[in-house]
Amino acid sequence: MIHNAKMDYCGTCLAICSSGRSVRIFGVHGGGQILIADLSSHEGPVWQVAWAHSMYGSILASCDQKVIIWREENGTWEMSHDRAGLDPSVNSVCWAPHAYGLILACGSSAGAISLLTYTGEGQREVKKINNAHTMDCNAVSWAPPVVPGSLIDQLSAKKLNYMKKFALGGCDNLIKLWKEEEDGQWKEKQKMEVQNDWVQDVAWAPSVGLPTSTINR
Repeated sequence: MIHNAKMDYCGTCLAICSSGRSVRIFGVHGGGQILIADLSSHEGPVWQVAWAHSMYGSILASCDQKVIIWREENGTWEMSHDRAGLDPSVNSVCWAPHAYGLILACGSSAGAISLLTYTGEGQREVKKINNAHTMDCNAVSWAPPVVPGSLIDQLSAKKLNYMKKFALGGCDNLIKLWKEEEDGQWKEKQKMEVQNDWVQDVAWAPSVGLPTSTINR
């Protein structure tokens, strides 16, 4: 069973993950596709994949009970990092907008969010938000980096006051909005209830600085 499929930022590669414990990457050209990599280091069903921004090269994250970071070098895909122990199962992965650096948000079956930050020196920092949801966290989506209204507010546009924020969806029938405060701590800012249904996915719509934000589920 296929669980997730994502195109990269250039629209030339498609990553597909499945219950077969593998991630397959296809090259997409001229209306056709060709298998270029079959990544099979997972130990269980692979729930989701996420491409990092192309400015960092060809980097792909995938998750089952753990998170694996894959990197393509000279046409060969290899495991760059294997992160276990985040929680019993990692349900969702999503890279932050490139303006924030190489940061991966991971939602888990324990209702927690782990933020993995990768630096150019190969160092990794882990920050965990426990009890982000009271039940499984099924989805995470970062907000666009621009502040709402900056397109029409010249003062905001000049300051480029970036704001780290993401939306979460969970088995508690809630969509929650979290924001990083000035002291670096993450705080829950708002929650929206979905009547009688789990939130299986969320997606923050792209923004060019318009006055409003849109989240789809």
